[in-house]
Amino acid sequence: MSVPAGAAARVRREDLPAVWVRLMRAVGARDDVTGAGARLVAAYALPARHHHDLDHLCEVLGHVADLADVAVDLDAVRLAAWYHDAVLEPGSVDDEERSAGLAARELGRLRLAPALVAEVVRLVRLTADHDPAPHDRDGAVLCDADLAVLAREPQGYARYVAGVRAERPDLDDEEFRAQRAAVLRGLLARSVLFRTAPAAARWEARARANVAAELAALDPPP
Repeated sequence: MSVPAGAAARVRREDLPAVWVRLMRAVGARDDVTGAGARLVAAYALPARHHHDLDHLCEVLGHVADLADVAVDLDAVRLAAWYHDAVLEPGSVDDEERSAGLAARELGRLRLAPALVAEVVRLVRLTADHDPAPHDRDGAVLCDADLAVLAREPQGYARYVAGVRAERPDLDDEEFRAQRAAVLRGLLARSVLFRTAPAAARWEARARANVAAELAALDPPP
């Protein structure tokens, strides 16, 4: 049974440390596994986070599980999900790159295989524009899991938008509306939002409707 878009039913906040340790065991991590996980959980729990928080991490991990059959290297996708929003600063234009760098450093210290670390770094970087190559199944799984929030039911989508707004205290309302409208127009211009067949079937129509409705409210016709 699939988890509805926006649900965090598969992973609860309190389960995150155990989920991390199981993943670390699966990939053969050594040294300070618990400490690395605790640092990630603390980063997602910072008070400045209103959307990219622990609930979002749980949600993305749940959606990765939903799409697991599509993935080639599921452990790499799961690791990338943990790190994809590890760094978040208002107004920053390189959070994904800095998150990828953090993944490289932390996973290297945990003595994971270099090829696995490189793949995790590559996947984290993809979340900057959510535009994986046509045959990049692992990239598609991660990006679709991250974008599944667009297909929430209306109240959940409104909470997501409010969270995104709260994370940009550096912008006044007019600046935020302009930047947000540009993002939404870019999403609607894509031929597809979701690259995996299961995600497209479940979420594409509702996500497009949500994005179009938000854009119409931000940028009404003359």
